[in-house]
Amino acid sequence: KPSALHIGSLATIIEPGASALFDWAVRVCECAPIIFDPNVRPQALGDRRKYLNIFERWASISTVIKASVEDLAWLYPGQPISEVSTQLIEDGIQLLLITRGAQGMSAITREGSVEIKAVAAEVVDTVGAGDSVGAVLVDSILRNGILNLQGPVLHKALNCAVHAAAITCSRVGAEPPTRSEIDAAIETAKERRVNAVH
Repeated sequence: KPSALHIGSLATIIEPGASALFDWAVRVCECAPIIFDPNVRPQALGDRRKYLNIFERWASISTVIKASVEDLAWLYPGQPISEVSTQLIEDGIQLLLITRGAQGMSAITREGSVEIKAVAAEVVDTVGAGDSVGAVLVDSILRNGILNLQGPVLHKALNCAVHAAAITCSRVGAEPPTRSEIDAAIETAKERRVNAVH
């Protein structure tokens, strides 16, 4: 049995694969958390209503959704992101992670929300930054369990995620960081904060 399923983007909207994957995911969600990253691509499917129906179909079987603020704004035009977030949580999502680029990211659960600022980086290429965040999210779920991903544990996961995204953006191509690179970046950030205080 899988420990988790991370899925999204074109695989969830292009047929005939999308329907086959959804049927499989329905069975997977009975034994493992599903982490859904819509990674909206209007170029591949410009019909907003159809896209939204697909998104909500996947959301109905997902445990976690990772989406950018741009994704949600395109799917729900004119609707405040706070209202969209509340509705998704009320519909059964256990964790909604919203990435906001240079503004950082926020995570919403039934217990509340956690926000974290982005890490300053010399941006060379943003390709792969979202995937790096997704990888950290999956790793955190596997290490801690989805039910424990809240409060300080969730904050630690988000801190790892913003550092992973910053490292990815600092180099060409979708080259995600290793765990040791993330740990080193977090340690360096801590030292800078300590030196700033003294």
